[in-house]
Amino acid sequence: MAASASNSSSSEEEITLTVKWSGKEYTVRVCGDDSVAELKRRICELTNVLPKRQKLLYPKVGSKLADDSLLLSQLPLKSSLKMTMIGTVEDDIIVDQVDSPEIVDDFELGKDEVIDIKDKDVNKQKLRRRISIYKIELRNPCREGKKLLVLDIDYTLFDHRSPAENPLQLMRPFLHEFLTAAYAEYDIMIWSATSIRWVELKMGQLGVLSNPNYKITALLDHLAMITVQSDYRGTFDCKPLGLIWAQFPEFYSSRNTIMFDDLRRNFVMNPQNGLVIKPFRKAHANRDSDQELMKLTQYLLAIAELDDLSHLDHNNWELYSEDGPKRRRHA
Repeated sequence: MAASASNSSSSEEEITLTVKWSGKEYTVRVCGDDSVAELKRRICELTNVLPKRQKLLYPKVGSKLADDSLLLSQLPLKSSLKMTMIGTVEDDIIVDQVDSPEIVDDFELGKDEVIDIKDKDVNKQKLRRRISIYKIELRNPCREGKKLLVLDIDYTLFDHRSPAENPLQLMRPFLHEFLTAAYAEYDIMIWSATSIRWVELKMGQLGVLSNPNYKITALLDHLAMITVQSDYRGTFDCKPLGLIWAQFPEFYSSRNTIMFDDLRRNFVMNPQNGLVIKPFRKAHANRDSDQELMKLTQYLLAIAELDDLSHLDHNNWELYSEDGPKRRRHA
């Protein structure tokens, strides 16, 4: 493993790692301010071994590489040593994500804390690096004059943990009606914290990728996410919309983008554009009563006429009314 410094600060130091896996050696470039989770994402880009399948071995580090939140600058990386990765590619049989750890503590971030995170230079640098590395592949062309709707999958469109013989039993009620209505005013991208192959599999099984009434503009996966640091919450992953805006600036910006996710932390780099959707869990018990997508359809269509969405408080979306005075009061 070779290490070289591009800045005097250890946190900004660029590190070139040699990772050995399955008889081959791979070169991975990271920075000291990256986390172990970020390192695993980079390794996944080269090997297709999902981060959750990776076991990293490095002399005298012990179990520290199992802590995804640990920063690489905290590890004693030496130029003469190589890192070994043990892991299996999920080829034809894709293991469902139900065995992945579930995030249940969607902590509330204070307003000042959110501002601090999104304005930190180190986090802006991570976003710039991600923009340079991750290229969004369009499934369908961006449409002039349309706003952008970015959707999470797990617990937003789909209950990924309940057992079922058919994935359609776990689909959120009114999903296709919701997407059809939204498509009239919005381009639609789907962004999941899982692998792109799992995104394609689930969306294919639910009929989202082949529905004749709407088209999905692009799919994004965990490799598009970045790890940020909070002085109070430590390190965690988030979905920076700036990645999309940088690659399609002529179509999308903070003014015309809205993102649905059941985890508020995913909005930390763009808090004004995020709407926390009620999680869809226990599909068998709730699929006859869940009205969330139907209600949000009305909201999306009502705000679509606005020139700038960035001034809306999406926390109050249920109070939003097409009645003029009420709209101005809650905007």
